[in-house]
Amino acid sequence: MPMTDTLDLLLTRRSTRILDFAEPGPTAQETDTLLTIAARVPDHGKLAPWRFILLEGEGRARAGAALAAVLKEMNPEADTRRIADEQARFTRAPLVVIVVSRAAPHVKIPEWEQVLSSAACAQNLLIAAAALGYGATWLTEWAAYEPKARAALGLAEDERITGFVYIGTALHKLEDRPRPPLEQIVTRF
Repeated sequence: MPMTDTLDLLLTRRSTRILDFAEPGPTAQETDTLLTIAARVPDHGKLAPWRFILLEGEGRARAGAALAAVLKEMNPEADTRRIADEQARFTRAPLVVIVVSRAAPHVKIPEWEQVLSSAACAQNLLIAAAALGYGATWLTEWAAYEPKARAALGLAEDERITGFVYIGTALHKLEDRPRPPLEQIVTRF
């Protein structure tokens, strides 16, 4: 089997450590390309059960301030360092894409398939970022699970965060990590 650039990319893609991002991030045109690729996923019923929130430029700090306010409300004794960490959370990379699941009951399409479609969007973002030469990582973090944090980031009550996909220039190329041998994860029926 000949090795194509695509196969090589898929065999070598790694998530970038969250502290290893730097400028530059994707240009506006590259961001549009990333989002176009992210949306090219299996989507039974053509529901588009996902959407994207972009945190870039000053928007990253505004989103962090919104999370810090939620944290202060929920935990009035939070120390100043923890508050500062929340304020800076989204400034760790030049671009953060919040992948939002809008999965909902449907007469034909199970909600689980809709959630999986949203997860495929996040995976496509990781692969597309690598193809453009950027580092990327997919995190959930506490805000993905806290209703007040989701509301502060602009999500409707019935929406969920599939993940925060951080994208930027990777400062370091990671060594590959051990992967499970196929005989441990594959069953033939």
